[in-house]
Amino acid sequence: MDPVRTYPEGVTSWIDVEHQDIEKAKHFYGGLFGWTFADATPPGVSPRYVIAQLDGRDVAGLGEGAAGGAEPTWNTYVAVDDSEAAVERIRAAGGRVLSGPADAGEGGRATVCADPAGILFRLWQARRRPGAQIVNVPGAWNFSDLHTADAGAATDFYGRVFGWEFDDVGFGNMIRVPGYGDHLQATSDPDIRERQSDINVPPGFADAIGWLTDPDPGEAPHWHVAFAVADRDATALDAERLGGKVVDRTDTDWTREAVISDPFGAVFTASQFTPPSG
Repeated sequence: MDPVRTYPEGVTSWIDVEHQDIEKAKHFYGGLFGWTFADATPPGVSPRYVIAQLDGRDVAGLGEGAAGGAEPTWNTYVAVDDSEAAVERIRAAGGRVLSGPADAGEGGRATVCADPAGILFRLWQARRRPGAQIVNVPGAWNFSDLHTADAGAATDFYGRVFGWEFDDVGFGNMIRVPGYGDHLQATSDPDIRERQSDINVPPGFADAIGWLTDPDPGEAPHWHVAFAVADRDATALDAERLGGKVVDRTDTDWTREAVISDPFGAVFTASQFTPPSG
């Protein structure tokens, strides 16, 4: 049995998206990533929430959104040990709490927040569900990146609230939780440092939880979710076949990416890892 993947405070731990038609969302994402689904809410309970799984392990959530609600977006959750204490830090740093903390069944407690720029994010105080149990493999969550027009304000806010550190590594601004790599090595990923040393990643990459970047032209600031894929172009074709839309494609020294809108308007990135050789 695989070890339970746990998340120290301050580490992004879960993602989900809310759609008005969960069955249609299941069809799209199941066809795109090979996910299967298990209901987390009892039969007849509304709003419905299902857990997406890959190889039998939790990977993301699909929630039922209210009719007439805003366009769906992928949500990113940050792990906290104490929701009330985290809420106090958020308010003290200039952020807002929009709802919660509230129990999410037996899984944990969720809180919807906004940073000083109005960018939404969520907190997760785990109980029975610690967070995503499979990551960084094709079909699973890869990273959540903060797209913001004011990097200075973001580093100040998230540093004060979660203790994040930000490193300019030349090709991007890496978000780190100091000690996270040690946690992974001691728990669910004992080979992390050896594996990363083989591809010459930047110093501190084992602690990385995401990236800080400017929004694209015309893009609203937001937390942006990326999924790992084996083949960017094949995934893009599958997304279109399933009713999605390819918004953009980008090649970097490390990745081949496609920005995809699902059939309901939720946007995410499919990222194929292509590290430089030598």
